[in-house]
Amino acid sequence: MKNQLARIVAKLQSRPKWLSGWLLDYALGSTIKFIGTAGLHCESLTQEKAVFVLKNRKKVQNHIKTVHAAASGLIAETASGMVVGMNIPDDKIPVIKTMHINYVKRSTGGLRAVATISQEQIEQLHQLDKGEMKVAVVVTDSAGVEPVECEMVWAWVPKKAR
Repeated sequence: MKNQLARIVAKLQSRPKWLSGWLLDYALGSTIKFIGTAGLHCESLTQEKAVFVLKNRKKVQNHIKTVHAAASGLIAETASGMVVGMNIPDDKIPVIKTMHINYVKRSTGGLRAVATISQEQIEQLHQLDKGEMKVAVVVTDSAGVEPVECEMVWAWVPKKAR
């Protein structure tokens, strides 16, 4: 059962590869403005896994020229939220409940976040009217090191009638 986001992603990914990535980045960045402002790029987005990358550019750097702490949180939150978003029924709303981020090492270069969701978690999203779950996300830098350890808990609730 595909929701609105999954249908849009499938439609955009059916375009030629050189165009589909740009279209997806544009759609996500214009819908969620902070993603576009920071320049996050969606490398891959399926119902089981989301991969986002962030280049270490001036607009996301801190005073020591590494990716800013807030941008590290943004990429982890985006990847985990998108994998939830690909699975949540259209009559429910996903919301981030908690973000725990431990900064363990200075990052080198850009960041890559990989978030995954299990089949059991997908079933929970479909079966329960409201609930919460921890979504696995790993953030690595250009050297392949994990500069931050993240724990993202997502909740969902029914949409209110308009």
